Amino acid sequence: MMELLRKRRSIRAFTPEAVAPETVDLLVEALLRSPSSRGVNPWEFVVVDDRELLSSLSSAKEHGSQFLKNAPLAIVVCADSTQSDVWVEDCSIAAIIVQMAALSLGLGSCWVQIRRRSHDADRSAEEYLRELLRLPETIMVECIVGIGHPAETKQPLPAGKLQFGKVKRNRYS
Repeated sequence: MMELLRKRRSIRAFTPEAVAPETVDLLVEALLRSPSSRGVNPWEFVVVDDRELLSSLSSAKEHGSQFLKNAPLAIVVCADSTQSDVWVEDCSIAAIIVQMAALSLGLGSCWVQIRRRSHDADRSAEEYLRELLRLPETIMVECIVGIGHPAETKQPLPAGKLQFGKVKRNRYS
């Protein structure tokens, strides 16, 4: 696990190669094995590999989602907000689990924040996705994770750049 954490970087450039169906199945299994508060599992996932839909996802917000146009796979991480008051945390856990699973399978990924982001001046990114994906009103969107075979290489963050000063022992001060 530590080697994966050391290697993990946000990858926004992908080869055109599709993610194999059996690999997608493993990613789905990773999502469904993600822990959640009290085991409620409020999360819902929309797995997208349709090129036209991926192109539409790339317009979800004003900045930071455009790379999805060239991703072969995206997972929209949502939750039924009526099931849990900590759905944001549960979705966040699932999103990072699928990113780590993707890396372990030789894939790259990048998180696209949706919650509390704008699509344009008139509507939120979530409203845009609600319409695009036909999401019910109780389903809230946390993020989209773009996944694919990396077309870029990024070096791990050097240990010397880790912010050890942000770690306190026993008390904050």
